[in-house]
Amino acid sequence: MSDLLLNLDTTLPPPTPRSSAGGHRHQRFVKRRQFLERRGFLRQKQLPTQPPALPRRGASGGGCAGPARPKKKPPKVAGREGSRAPLEEGLPARLKTLPKESAAAGTLCPGSRTDGPSAAASASKRTGGTAGKPNGTLCSRGDVSRVGPLDESKAGLPDVPVVAKPGKMVAIDCEMVGTGPGGRNSDLARCSVVSYYGDVMYDKYIRPLSPITNYRTRWSGIRQHHMRDAVPFKLAQREILKLLSGKIVIGHAIHNDFKALKYFHPKSLTRDTSKIPLLNRKAGFPENESASLKRLTKQLLHRDIQVGHNGHSSVEDARATMELYKVIEVEWERHLATSLPQDGPLGTT
Repeated sequence: MSDLLLNLDTTLPPPTPRSSAGGHRHQRFVKRRQFLERRGFLRQKQLPTQPPALPRRGASGGGCAGPARPKKKPPKVAGREGSRAPLEEGLPARLKTLPKESAAAGTLCPGSRTDGPSAAASASKRTGGTAGKPNGTLCSRGDVSRVGPLDESKAGLPDVPVVAKPGKMVAIDCEMVGTGPGGRNSDLARCSVVSYYGDVMYDKYIRPLSPITNYRTRWSGIRQHHMRDAVPFKLAQREILKLLSGKIVIGHAIHNDFKALKYFHPKSLTRDTSKIPLLNRKAGFPENESASLKRLTKQLLHRDIQVGHNGHSSVEDARATMELYKVIEVEWERHLATSLPQDGPLGTT
């Protein structure tokens, strides 16, 4: 038999040189991790836990595990080359991708986490539910509500009532004459309405429904010739109520004016300067006293009205009433805002 000859080559092939691609990936990963560390995104608690050390057999060979030794934390070395290189293979893949920073996503807060529902929940508690937005918790000014010291000092305090606009406030004064037997009944003979700034909005003589039996010229200033071109009561009533509708009406003993107009105004929109204790207090009068318009004007405005023998002027009285109201406007409106109930719609009688 012929012998078989085996030609075996026992020499090993030369090792294949390692591609440099892995080295580039490793360097890129190290740079990214170092960037995360500098920015505060990578903390010790975020690093993957090391696998438990295998128990060492004792010298006796009984298979019992020896006492566990405390793990040593890897030293932190400043610089790019001194990072924890041995942990490259154990880092999760999500840390290999840097968060994108853009103007649309806002600025990321240092130390915020975006890796899991627990982190989103904790961030939502801190920032009021903004943790669900892309790239973590936003720190832009538009997403964080700030409370200043002034807002904190006002917390729990009632708001200061807003005073009505000047265009919604008027003052009224009426002059009456006597009708009926002996002139005992009072009927409207002149009405004046002025604005917040004292401009005359209405000033007309009015012919009563009943014949005049007493002109009361000494107080009203009405004379017989004033009734020649006087406006009929019904027409004057419509004109005046149109001016008063929806406005705050100010007057002195204003219930008498409304009675002469055969009209009632909502109480919440009525200001009677004869029934404001604060006004009497400022003038030095007893609070429960119904001081006259003349006395209040003299004491607070330092002006004389209703002088002479020609009677009163309803325009002058209406302007004085408005000026007296302005003296205590803010304080009185604050008081009414907490004590005055709302009324129903206005109407006539």
